[in-house]
Amino acid sequence: MQLIDTHVHINFDVFQGNLSSLKQRWQEAGVVHLVHSCVEPKEFQGIQSIADRFPELSFAVGMHPLDVDKWQERTGEEIKALAASDKRVVAIGETGLDFYKADNQEKQILALQQQLRIARQLDKPVIIHCRAAAAKLKEVLSDFWLDEGSVRGVMHCWGGDEIETQWFLDLGFYISYSGIVTFKNAKQVQAAAKTVPSDRLLIETDCPFLAPVPYRGKTNEPAYVLHVAQYLAQLRQIPLTTLAEQTTANACRLFDIQLNGK
Repeated sequence: MQLIDTHVHINFDVFQGNLSSLKQRWQEAGVVHLVHSCVEPKEFQGIQSIADRFPELSFAVGMHPLDVDKWQERTGEEIKALAASDKRVVAIGETGLDFYKADNQEKQILALQQQLRIARQLDKPVIIHCRAAAAKLKEVLSDFWLDEGSVRGVMHCWGGDEIETQWFLDLGFYISYSGIVTFKNAKQVQAAAKTVPSDRLLIETDCPFLAPVPYRGKTNEPAYVLHVAQYLAQLRQIPLTTLAEQTTANACRLFDIQLNGK
């Protein structure tokens, strides 16, 4: 059985010095590939260095909505140049909107739009973060689709309800679930997770955050994506091996990942 963790942050300080043991555990859990997200371009070199150590790591470059106060005139060109500089870059992001922790909405929207343009220019998917902003995000994306064309991508660490989930499915997005779906009180997320078509479903940890049950409250890590997969398989009433096969194929298709030299 093969699993792909489609969203990790193993460059964070909490993991430094422990990456070898981290790899041993993700291999034991069946994780054969990881997609490393990026919250701002200055992380790029460090993520590259980790990818040099672990050939099963692909990565993204972009700016998180909570970091857009750092956006400067040349940031877009910097993201584009970095994305084009390394064939292991498989996505732009993470970008998106977060109105839960910040009120600089216009600045977030402008940064998102610029990163969508870069993704179109380079023919790469986007990794979208969305918190307390689903309606506005739908509006921004729909307008962009009409004015400039569609972009493929994933709603990562998704926490929306069934209606919101359908909005982004209709826009062509994949939907990725993290450890949140395993939480006892995540009834809305669980209901939505049952409705996602099998060819649009992805799994992730978003480590070091949001460890799934039974590790909730602890530092999350890529090996724990197995618990997300197990929970989703039970929720969707399918064998774990089937869910693993589906989500792995979906990740390979979205991010153009080649496994086992194929």
